[in-house]
Amino acid sequence: MRSPLARSLPVAALVVMFATACGSGSSSSSQSGASPGAPQPLKVVATTTQVGDFARNVGGDKVVVHQILKPNVDPHDYEPSPADIQAIAEADVVVKNGVGLEKWLDQVITSAGFNGTIVDASQGVAIRQGDGSEEESAGDPHIWHNPLNAKIMVANIEKAFAAQDAADASAYQANLAAYDAKIDALDADITKKIDSIPADSRKLVTNHDAFGYYIDRYKLTFVGSIIPSFDTSAELSGKQIADLVAKIRSTGVTAIFSESSLPPKTAEAIGREAGVKVEAGEDSLYGDTLGPEGSAGASYLQMEEHNTDTIVTALKGSST
Repeated sequence: MRSPLARSLPVAALVVMFATACGSGSSSSSQSGASPGAPQPLKVVATTTQVGDFARNVGGDKVVVHQILKPNVDPHDYEPSPADIQAIAEADVVVKNGVGLEKWLDQVITSAGFNGTIVDASQGVAIRQGDGSEEESAGDPHIWHNPLNAKIMVANIEKAFAAQDAADASAYQANLAAYDAKIDALDADITKKIDSIPADSRKLVTNHDAFGYYIDRYKLTFVGSIIPSFDTSAELSGKQIADLVAKIRSTGVTAIFSESSLPPKTAEAIGREAGVKVEAGEDSLYGDTLGPEGSAGASYLQMEEHNTDTIVTALKGSST
């Protein structure tokens, strides 16, 4: 799901375009509308939709956030645009998810000459390990699907903002406390809803291995995935498809869950073969990315509520 420009231009070429563009036009601070001498908001670049949402909640009106990845864009194979490179060059703070999700970021930071603060939001999170393959060597990057991990991520962001902008440290701390309370309420709500699912029905088949932290947190059983990898670019062999269909039938799985940012075609084919319902389209899960504004997954809190309600309803629990 790369943009046409990103697909056609390597990072080095984008850097040249960025350098040329910087010679003309005004800086972002001069376009912000702030009067000369007024306190300037912290300029933040956030890589993913999730850390972008976290940064806005922690930063409030003290920050301006440039979010690189847009809703429903797969983060695993993204390539940056000239605007992304320029935003990083001008940023005070860059916030990343970490755990190898943004493989493209290090080269862009170097090329842009960024010398500000880099926040790895995953610091302190217990990382689920992969299968030992090269693409999974860093572990499972989908850390936000456990709300307790989300609390660690926002705490890392708050610490960096307060260090960079000490004058507004109390505002960041207050924003963090308020958002932490919302995450705690989310976690309690998810627990209650998942517990309403009959014990022998708490089994998940998903589009790819994006929900391991959620499954661990809420004690679900992972039966398998359409793409058997943390990375959506991996492919499923014919034997793996046959094995997954057999496993779905033998374990009594009643639903397959597709994802909003991935085509549902293979999931639907497996569902037909196995004779089970497939949750796709607007009813699918938000795995790698938040949804667009106005959608059921427009924010982190909304995304996790929507995912839970979708799972609970399909598995005959209570979403109320």
